[in-house]
Amino acid sequence: MPMFQPSKRDMVGGYEGGGDGQILDLDTAVKDGVLGGGVGVGVGVVGGMACEKLDLGKMIEELDLSEVPSVFICPISLEAMQDPVTLCTGQTYERSNILKWFNLGHLTCPTTMQELWDDSVTPNTTLYRLIYTWFSQKYLLMKKRSEDVQGRASELLDTLKKVKGQARVMALKELHQVVAAHATARKTLLDEGGVSLMSSLLGPFTSHAVGSEVIGILVCLTLDSDSKKNLMQPAKVSLMVDILNEGSIETKINCTRLIESLIDDKDLRSELISSHSLLVGLMRLVKDKRHTNGICPGLSLLRAICSHKDIRHLLVSIGAVSQLVELLSALEPDCLELALSILDSLASIPEGRLALKNCSNTIPIMVKLLMRISENCTQYALSILWSVCKLAPEECSSVAVDAGLAAKLLLVIQSGCNPLLKQQSAELLKLCSLNYSDTIFISKCKLTRTIL
Repeated sequence: MPMFQPSKRDMVGGYEGGGDGQILDLDTAVKDGVLGGGVGVGVGVVGGMACEKLDLGKMIEELDLSEVPSVFICPISLEAMQDPVTLCTGQTYERSNILKWFNLGHLTCPTTMQELWDDSVTPNTTLYRLIYTWFSQKYLLMKKRSEDVQGRASELLDTLKKVKGQARVMALKELHQVVAAHATARKTLLDEGGVSLMSSLLGPFTSHAVGSEVIGILVCLTLDSDSKKNLMQPAKVSLMVDILNEGSIETKINCTRLIESLIDDKDLRSELISSHSLLVGLMRLVKDKRHTNGICPGLSLLRAICSHKDIRHLLVSIGAVSQLVELLSALEPDCLELALSILDSLASIPEGRLALKNCSNTIPIMVKLLMRISENCTQYALSILWSVCKLAPEECSSVAVDAGLAAKLLLVIQSGCNPLLKQQSAELLKLCSLNYSDTIFISKCKLTRTIL
């Protein structure tokens, strides 16, 4: 249950966090008719719709409101009261909370700290009715809106089976908005065959206007394995890749996330995603400095598809290694870890190691990242350095040592990190030392460089 904060105006009338008048106290609330003029505790009414007795605790939990009128909040728990009782001091608390206070041996009012001359508690029926009515109004309205949303989602699905052209685009746009905003609409789509309908709208002759909205809808849904297999048909994947390359930034991100959600199938054939166009589109996305919100989704998909060897070869062939290395310095930690993971995967093939070696910034940047961001980043950077230095020990080791690698490796060995990292650091340190006399190498190991 959330800890509630008083609403900005502490209104208790109306349905949208307030009403026509500001309620300053219970007398005013009753006088102004907030209690509904005859609405009993057992019945809630909204928009002429009545219902049976509602459970106050259930309503509070399901509404999960962050703001409620301060008069409803127990001063002890800072949660909405379900059974308010008043002390002789005039202060009101949730019954269970004040009884716990008494059981701890306190004979004072928690708010005023006055000593109590009477430790009895009196049910605050007026406040309870006010709380109950306020929450039931909110709850019934939420339920009504939920039903309205479900109904509208169902209507739009029926409409999409009949219309074409611009009418289809408009219906999809509205459905996209509804599905993105309401869990009940998403459930309606899943229950009424909406995924199958959306999938049928994707094909070689689908316009990008239709495809963009369909992809935006699908990315909001939890797809089962059969739906994923259906969406991984070559013609549908080809359309997603085309839209990824030509859509708006929002559409590109949706395409990226949808494709990533589809490729978690163990039976996925790598040829379905071994697309030059897909990789080029993803690299454009992660390099787009105007729309940095696409970097992490793009890198996340690249990491996912790097598990396929043929894709690693294709990535190296389009120059992804040098492009990713140049991006590293400007990336946020989460994105940085993804990029390093991709580079480490590419270092597992000969072409990738050679591309890393031939990029002049690889070694200095990797050395700089050791012991700087996170243990995972250190692990990836160390693995990449090992791959490059093992490829050309004499050439790369001297560059790495001049960049401060020896001192950084000593820091890793002396740190409390993973023992495997320490072992790999010791092996790399030994490899780097082969090209130096003991005296010169010891001087290179001095901590003359800062890790900041």
